[in-house]
Amino acid sequence: MGFRRHGPFQAGDQVQLTDPKNKRHTITLKEDGVFHTHKGAIPHSELIGQPEGSVVRSSGGTQYLAFRHLLQDYTLAMPRGAAVIYPKDASMIVGMADIFPGARVIEAGVGSGALTCFLLRAVGPEGHVTSYERREEFAEVARKNVEKFYGSPMDDNWRLVAGDLVASIDEVDVDRVILDMLAPWECVDAAAKALTPGGVICCYVATTTQLSKTVEVIRDHGCFTEPHAWETLVRDWHVEGLAVRPDHRMIGHTGFLVTARRMADGVTPPPRRRRPKGTTEEL
Repeated sequence: MGFRRHGPFQAGDQVQLTDPKNKRHTITLKEDGVFHTHKGAIPHSELIGQPEGSVVRSSGGTQYLAFRHLLQDYTLAMPRGAAVIYPKDASMIVGMADIFPGARVIEAGVGSGALTCFLLRAVGPEGHVTSYERREEFAEVARKNVEKFYGSPMDDNWRLVAGDLVASIDEVDVDRVILDMLAPWECVDAAAKALTPGGVICCYVATTTQLSKTVEVIRDHGCFTEPHAWETLVRDWHVEGLAVRPDHRMIGHTGFLVTARRMADGVTPPPRRRRPKGTTEEL
């Protein structure tokens, strides 16, 4: 992963320009390139050699703040073949599914490659991600997006398979399986066979009916611990001196996440203990 994340801007870097109204533009620097906007033009040469956090002025007098974009900014702006997983959910997947450096991860439903970028960063150069995508056109969009962000082909630690997970999977003893698809319950058995004991399955679904079906199939499979389901809501806050209040808009529901741990072969999970109906006594 040789993509440059710090130091002065150089030709080939992807730079995010932000205007006074917080509108953002991403450009790839070229020696003879020019960024054109209705607020004037900015030659790329005025950015090359400058440190991150510099301010450049367009020919029309508008100032732009220049930084290399963050992964969260890139994934929201990337070209899409399919909907992307929002950064708030990708971050929760990396954290709650415990994607660690050196992990071997299977991802099914690569979409436009947003989550793949997060997974590759989390596993690092010693880890490996295999992504399965049924639709070849989506797989090609994802490949271009991932390689554009990292600045080079990712053959060493990423394998992209255009095909169905259940029909194509050949990995065993993987650490994590991430399912982002319409019917993840169809892949639970394949995930169980691929995961090492103690591994984590994590499913991303959009609706309550999908959530219910996914949880029940994982619960009934017999190889997993009791599944944990939740969603994440993000709300910004406006802070101006003592005028502190929540923003009027927030990133609400985008999807549900379900996680469970792979148990050892031949081990039956303990029966769930339910609270008797009509009581509040803790069991």
